[in-house]
Amino acid sequence: MKLHQLRYLHEVVKQGLNITSAADALYTSQPGVSKQIQLIEEELGLQIFKRNGKRLTGLTVPGQQIVMLADKVMRDIENIKRVGDEFSDVETGTLTIATTHTQARYKLPAAVKAFMTNYPRVKLNIHQGNPSQVAEQVESGEADIGIATESISERESLLCLPCYHWNRCVVVPPGHPLLDDVPLTLEKLAKYPLITYDFAFTGGTLVSKTFTDAGLTPNVVLTAIDADVIKTYVSLGLGVGLLANMAYDAERDTHLAKIDVDHLFADSTTYLGVRKDAFLRGYMYGFIELIAPHFNRAAVNQALKIAD
Repeated sequence: MKLHQLRYLHEVVKQGLNITSAADALYTSQPGVSKQIQLIEEELGLQIFKRNGKRLTGLTVPGQQIVMLADKVMRDIENIKRVGDEFSDVETGTLTIATTHTQARYKLPAAVKAFMTNYPRVKLNIHQGNPSQVAEQVESGEADIGIATESISERESLLCLPCYHWNRCVVVPPGHPLLDDVPLTLEKLAKYPLITYDFAFTGGTLVSKTFTDAGLTPNVVLTAIDADVIKTYVSLGLGVGLLANMAYDAERDTHLAKIDVDHLFADSTTYLGVRKDAFLRGYMYGFIELIAPHFNRAAVNQALKIAD
């Protein structure tokens, strides 16, 4: 069994069982990938993949176990490379962050600017998605660090560190009746067309649950993943906006008025997640501390149960 065979196997599964896509990602030929899969199946004396003719349609029961172990081998190889890089060229490398739009737009810029100043030779990539996609990218190794709200902390393979708490606000055009109808209640809010985040994003599940627990059904007329999109449609008079407090800027958003709703919704927590079995480069610890100053290298290692 050769290491490159496991790499081919790992990539085929990653590419949704599409051998052509796997070959492209591996910079090799489709027949070459097919041949290596055939060889490893012959060596093991079993089929890893279910087939319909020449097309791969799924994993067999033993194939599921083999792929899981192959994935672990690939992660261990990546960790070995990181160890080598850490001790040969400490301040060179790549850092990939997966996060939601709200975090990328409103919370990360200061940390990203400081990081690029501190580590000018590290290439920084930022991937955006919903919290489930963020968690999946970290689990698969596509991203080194994930930053998202709530649901990322439910992944068993990830160490999730609480970064900060935040709440929401309602935004309306100047002169809107809600500005004078105080205190704002869920019942009052539910009477108006609501423009808010897609419920898969930015604490949306908590918002939905809060209305449900109160026996109310909000009139959600539009959802978006981008707070700026929400504010744009609110300014057009299409509804009342419900978004993260951090997304409202009094100096920039002068065309909108803000109403705090801390008393209506529980705080949400943004978590930073890394794989429990990942080797963290020095600059990764540096980025974590920029996002969450209470988690220095020693604190992160304590959470990972790694001795300094």
